[in-house]
Amino acid sequence: MKNIRLQEIIALFYRIFLAFVFYQIARFLFWIFNRNLIKIDSISDYLNVAFHGTAFDTTAILYVNSVFILLSLLPLLINTNKVYQKFLFYFYFITNGIAYGMNFGDFVYYKFSQARLTTAALNVAQNENNLGKVFIVSVLENPFVIFWFIVLMIFWIFLYKKVKVEEVRPTNKIIYFVSTVVTLCLTALLVVGGIRGDFKHSTRPINLVDANRYVKNPLQGNVVLNSVFSFFRTLNTNNFKEVQFVNEQFIAENIKPYKIYPRDSVEPKPNIVIFILESFGKEYSGAFNKNTDIKNFVSYTPFIDSLAAESLIATQAYANGRQSIHGMSSVLAGIPSLKDAFTSSPFSNQKVQSIVSVSNEMDYDTSFFHGAPNGSMGFLGFGNILGFDHYYGKSEYNNNDDFDGIWGIWDEPFFQYFAKTLSQKKRPFLATMFSVSSHHPFKVPEKYAGQFKKGPLEIHEPVGYTDYALKKFFETAKKEAWYQNTIFVFVADHTNQVGYPEYEKAMNRFAIPILFYSPNPKYKLKGEITEPAQQMDIYPTLVDLMGYNKKIRSWGRSLVSEREEDYLIVNSSGAEQFMIGNYIYLFDGKDFLGIYDLKDLGLENNLRGKVSNPEIELGKMKSKAWYQDYMNKIINRKLN
Repeated sequence: MKNIRLQEIIALFYRIFLAFVFYQIARFLFWIFNRNLIKIDSISDYLNVAFHGTAFDTTAILYVNSVFILLSLLPLLINTNKVYQKFLFYFYFITNGIAYGMNFGDFVYYKFSQARLTTAALNVAQNENNLGKVFIVSVLENPFVIFWFIVLMIFWIFLYKKVKVEEVRPTNKIIYFVSTVVTLCLTALLVVGGIRGDFKHSTRPINLVDANRYVKNPLQGNVVLNSVFSFFRTLNTNNFKEVQFVNEQFIAENIKPYKIYPRDSVEPKPNIVIFILESFGKEYSGAFNKNTDIKNFVSYTPFIDSLAAESLIATQAYANGRQSIHGMSSVLAGIPSLKDAFTSSPFSNQKVQSIVSVSNEMDYDTSFFHGAPNGSMGFLGFGNILGFDHYYGKSEYNNNDDFDGIWGIWDEPFFQYFAKTLSQKKRPFLATMFSVSSHHPFKVPEKYAGQFKKGPLEIHEPVGYTDYALKKFFETAKKEAWYQNTIFVFVADHTNQVGYPEYEKAMNRFAIPILFYSPNPKYKLKGEITEPAQQMDIYPTLVDLMGYNKKIRSWGRSLVSEREEDYLIVNSSGAEQFMIGNYIYLFDGKDFLGIYDLKDLGLENNLRGKVSNPEIELGKMKSKAWYQDYMNKIINRKLN
């Protein structure tokens, strides 16, 4: 046994296990200190929160202890030596003591920030010169925080010493080294999976927003989290900083972040169905490329093309981000993704006004559908922040026969499930469907092999399959009572593979389709919008169509409003990109890197320093004003 180092492995697992125990104690104390701010109604609710917090604890503990684990397992022959074990002892408690102290600091910090400790605190600290005083006052006002930290650290040390490693020398070095290599490989695998939060291909590394997957109230997500996790996950990711370029009057007059769309009462209330289509770039659909002059253009979406003839379509529309979760926040809440995404920022866990909250206020049934494993892409967590009444994922579908083996349920059967579930709703509904199948590795069900155009790009075939799934969905939906009074929205989350040079252009890497359709003619959803539009326009457009008649926070504009509104298109590719009037502006948060003609979608001819006129100067001011307002509202939690 001494050659395979069993006692060392057991001691290592015990020491890591102790970290889990004390993180749970810290979680409980955090809630006790902040229970008036974070309501948890029952013991079972708390146990649920604490249980799911284990995943976030795992990531944090492995972040902190990865070097300790490596030092414990390296085949040095002297690992069981008393001096080496003492070195491990001090290394363990210095690193874990500092990390554990961050959790206790949050007991007090949370009362002021209403959020877990993140790297945003460092940016705040840089502008303060009284941190020593603040610390001393905080300690004096909260002596029990220091008391409990010291007591628990002493207890942790006491328990650590209960399992000792006896000094032994290996007698068979071949077995010693081979077994150590095997152990290191297995441990590395477990550590990587633990830090990611999952071993599934379809799941991205867990982030702050994922804490909201498991709670009844978004505030409880702060109990699911721990301070070490929230701090490390936001390291080198926080570019959210307040800036001051213009006064508030300029913002109110030129950016107009608050809007009201007066409309006569809309009765009966329309149902709203939003399809966010995975990777459905504009270049795959013929209806959106009639004016692009692309030779030998081929469309892979015959159903969408036919529907577009009866719809209101935006043929020059853009995504506000590059990832699926960015599409969700842009479409539903009108919050784009700049250099850093709001959804993975330290500020994501706040109350957000959105089409979901507006619908809830109007007594709609609100639901989100995504055929992937529940929580994939961060949708469940962000959906809880937005306030959806229901989430329907792979778990609710409950039939692995239709699982594609990688991402989720194939679109065709899941869209049918979607249609049938909507038919069970007892009141007007807002339902969002996020498709799955047009995702890498770009497969279609075996029974449809050869049925859809393959084209030069791998994505073409699954795009055709999802288009077919939409056709089948409509065949089912048309038979249902709710269909006639429903407004349907189709939009891509982001673009994907590029086949035509036109879509290799920098701005066209964000080019997507946006389509509004209703079989009810009273909504007048027919025609073509040729001005630039964006995902953020969908939220105010729907608010307008629904007859909300109250103020909303929106950086987009209604595409059906009778009053004229200027477009201001926003996305980011290293620098923030703004389409305003006749120009495109590239801005890094401080300076303008480029100014281009609106038609120069490839950003080939930089006019900065070459051309100056009143429109450009006003456009620069608007870009700065928008950026200032965005930062202000996110950082100061004014998104509601």
